[in-house]
Amino acid sequence: MTRTNQEVRDLPAGERPAYTAQSAAEGVQGVIRMLEGRWKLVILFQLFGGQVRRFSELERAIPGVSQKMLIQQLRQLEADGLVARVVHAQVPPKVEYHLTEWGQALCPALDGLLRWVEAAR
Repeated sequence: MTRTNQEVRDLPAGERPAYTAQSAAEGVQGVIRMLEGRWKLVILFQLFGGQVRRFSELERAIPGVSQKMLIQQLRQLEADGLVARVVHAQVPPKVEYHLTEWGQALCPALDGLLRWVEAAR
């Protein structure tokens, strides 16, 4: 079994830095850039809660996504440290995806956004 993304970011520990309006906006813009893409949020929600999914399972669970786009979005999420890819050495190849600890920590923030949207309706 091979893990591809060895440089997984750690969860922030200790005290929060002092933000200015500019630095806070830049930080949030960075996160939004990381999550932008038609399928990234759908992929993340498929993997929340410790779910481990094979590529074919993700493809079936997300109607309308092409293989090329799913691969591209998964690679970007992996490069950003939100998703980990595990390749099992077998024939045929078996590739599984799951959230890193840092990716799983995003769940409460997205739940907070959902509650905010629901309250605005």
